[in-house]
Formats: sequence, C-alpha cells, structure tokens
Amino acid sequence: MSAEIERDQRRWMAHQRLVLAVRELRTEQRGEAMRRFVELAWREFESEGVSWLGFYVDHPDAPSEHRLVLECCAPKPACSPIGLHGACGQALTSAKPLVVRDVAELGANYIACDPRDRSEVVVPCLDGTGRAWGVLDLDSHEVGAFGNGDASMLQVSLLGAGLSAR
Repeated sequence: MSAEIERDQRRWMAHQRLVLAVRELRTEQRGEAMRRFVELAWREFESEGVSWLGFYVDHPDAPSEHRLVLECCAPKPACSPIGLHGACGQALTSAKPLVVRDVAELGANYIACDPRDRSEVVVPCLDGTGRAWGVLDLDSHEVGAFGNGDASMLQVSLLGAGLSAR
C-alpha cells in the first residue's frame, strides 16, 4: 500500500474521531466551542501532517485588510488580523471551502504566516442564512496534503459542533 493511501486512511479515521468528539460542543458558547474544537482537532491531526489550525472570525465593519481576526489556534500564534485577499478571505467571501494544493499557486494572494507551509484547507463557518461569520484554516508543510474529502469532513465536524449551520 502506498504511503499516500495509508496517510489518507489515517486522516479519514482522525476525521471520524473528530466528528464523534465534537458533538458535545453544540451547547457551548461560540468562543468556547471554537477553543475546544481546536484542542480536539489538533489532538487528531498533529500527527497527520497538519502543521497549524485555527479559527479566524470576520469583523465586517473593519477595513478589508483587517477583517479576519484570529480567535484561537494550535500549536502556535499566527498572523492576525489578516485581509480578505488570501485563502481565508476567499473562503469567507465565497462561503465555500477552499483546498489549496500548493500555496505557491496563490502568488501575491498567499498570506504566509509560516514560510514552511505548502498547502492549506479553509472551511467557512456559516450562519443560518448561509453567510460566513468565520473560517477554520488548516495548514501543512507538505504540498497536496489536503483534498476535497478533508474539506467535506471538516464541514461535517463544524456542523456537528454547532459552529456552522450548513
């Protein structure tokens, strides 16, 4: 079995464990639910090629270059605030997940908080009307570390945790 298939199988199992673990977060306040989600997700994904993960929350009244503010993350701080031109801003404004196979393809639109990062998946957190109020961002030092399956499973996890309505 190839190393990529084994990695995908391990990641799938980590997603399954996260989906089950986050159900208890539905009753918590949004800020606390985000912090607990980060703790649970980091525990599942730190050994699966994820170098960083965190939530950015939209501040719609702020200038576009300061709209997204880091709410919580693991394992280290990151850039904050950030603008809407990067991957997080694209996922927020489109209200759709974004999988970036190679961050070099984003060119000037990539916000490099850690120059070692090579791929990213960003999943919007949606309110009941479908408007994004924030995003969950995962980074990896490996090119092609994330796929559409990761984005889909993260959406399920956010829904299960009550951090997204759709």
